[in-house]
Amino acid sequence: MTVQGGERRDLAAVLQPLVRSLIAAELPVLAAHDLSMWGYVVLSALDDGPVRTQAALAEAIGTDKTRIIATLDQLQESGLISRTPDPADRRARLLSITEDGRKVRRSAQAGIQANEDRLLAMLPPADRRGFLRAVRALSALSREEIVG
Repeated sequence: MTVQGGERRDLAAVLQPLVRSLIAAELPVLAAHDLSMWGYVVLSALDDGPVRTQAALAEAIGTDKTRIIATLDQLQESGLISRTPDPADRRARLLSITEDGRKVRRSAQAGIQANEDRLLAMLPPADRRGFLRAVRALSALSREEIVG
């Protein structure tokens, strides 16, 4: 992780190839579950609980609300999510994961994490624990804290 002169490489430069490879490893698992990457992201977000609007969901997952409409349509057609009128505001739609959606998400996650476990097993146990602890700590930071 160092460059000439012993300097540390930028985190993004080190992590980006790893992230690209992790995503590439996830794609066949998601395809086997008939999910897109965005579909998996949406199911994961909704597994934490219903979301009141598409805009709120888009914000929670870090995308524009217009980009997820087709994904939401496909997930609903597959019976993996439901969109029901909000009793408090009939103009809004509550987005919820269905029981089938929860099963598909958990199965996909198990496949993804099986590969991650294989990869993590390449690290000594102490390094593996330290890496996971550091990733959790950095992931808990707000975007503002990271951007500065």
